Amino acid sequence: MKSIATLLALLAFAGIALDASAQEKKKQDPEKVFAKKDANGDGKLSKEEFAKGAKDAAMAEKAFGAKDKDKDGSLSKEEFAAAPKKKKGA
Repeated sequence: MKSIATLLALLAFAGIALDASAQEKKKQDPEKVFAKKDANGDGKLSKEEFAKGAKDAAMAEKAFGAKDKDKDGSLSKEEFAAAPKKKKGA
């Protein structure tokens, strides 16, 4: 019985550690991510630079369009780092 309790405690601790690791990945510095994606170093992201490495190209294109507030076809650091607006009623 004691070994089962120990095993459950270890599993719970491992779950907490994995969750913390996942949260750290989510909280990446936007400036570092921007710099990594800015392949040509021009200080803005093209749609191609933004979408490179995306698992879902259609979703990346939609996100790019939502972030490109001035509709100039590229993202500034400010546009890239801006948090998405929450939908009303959500």
